[in-house]
Amino acid sequence: MALSLSACAATPSGRQAPAARAERPAWTLAVHGGAGTMDRERMGPETEASYRAALSAALERGSAVLEAGGSALDAVEAVIRGLEDDPQFNAGRGAVFTADGRIELDAAVMDGATLKAGAVAGVTGVRHPVSLARAVMDRSPHVMLIGAGAEQFGREAGVEQAPPSWFFTEWRWQSLLRTLRQRSLPLPPRPADAPPEPTADAAATYRPEDRKFGTVGAVALDRQGHVAAATSTGGTTAKIWGRVGDVPVIGAGTYASDRSCAVSATGTGEYFIRLGVARSICDLVELRGMGLQAAADEVIGHSLTELGGDGGVIAVTPDGQVAWSFNTSGMYRARQVAGGAPVVAIFRGEL
Repeated sequence: MALSLSACAATPSGRQAPAARAERPAWTLAVHGGAGTMDRERMGPETEASYRAALSAALERGSAVLEAGGSALDAVEAVIRGLEDDPQFNAGRGAVFTADGRIELDAAVMDGATLKAGAVAGVTGVRHPVSLARAVMDRSPHVMLIGAGAEQFGREAGVEQAPPSWFFTEWRWQSLLRTLRQRSLPLPPRPADAPPEPTADAAATYRPEDRKFGTVGAVALDRQGHVAAATSTGGTTAKIWGRVGDVPVIGAGTYASDRSCAVSATGTGEYFIRLGVARSICDLVELRGMGLQAAADEVIGHSLTELGGDGGVIAVTPDGQVAWSFNTSGMYRARQVAGGAPVVAIFRGEL
């Protein structure tokens, strides 16, 4: 759904002519916490309330930056840092495990004012991968760093580190073991610094996850009229061979330009890479003059769906339009416009 900043007036012929565009809002913010198969009854009221509270807190962090006159880039980083510390989401502390029992993190940021971008892939031991991506953008001549090299750069740049125990969550570990058993793959040893292994009965209480893509993202428009985007993820459960998805690929999972829009995506990364989803939406806005919601729906509801991919996006334009679009049964999402009430939603059909 997009927030329209213009109204339509009827002409004598009966056709709808656009009225003068209203002044853009002082700032706009949208947040996502992943898309996927989400069932209200299976989720349960306590879990639902917890996710809604986390999304509300994310809006509060970002809106505080924007309301104080901070940049869109600072706002999206603040939003993502908080979500990376929340074990409910597949990013940072709540990241899923690879097939060999490791945590490998990806993140990206992009500044619409300058088209500068920073991205990292396959990093471990970094508490806030989004801040490492920001450091790559601000303090190196590069756009993307990966693995051990990115980690070395982060240490030299003073980016906060965290031990493996910081990232361990029992429900993610149990999800890994369940997935590996289903695929008849070997089980890795339990991490040495993890809490004691639960009993079989206790382990059985960790229900299988719904099919979700817990990537987190944020897009913002600031008082100066600039947009920015940031995205962070732990990838997919039991990924192998150093797999990297769309999040750190500029133009696929993350993109921002003051000439079009800012986009953060979540979903099956391989499809988002093949379509260049984030950049495709921005191109429709800039080159074909499409409204933001129509552009997002065109790429997600048609191109992505026809290719067989699933997921969603959030987006914002320099004139204040904000939209989200997804082809799954739900997406953790929230938005706020300066002077307006926050909007938080999870399931399809809410807003």
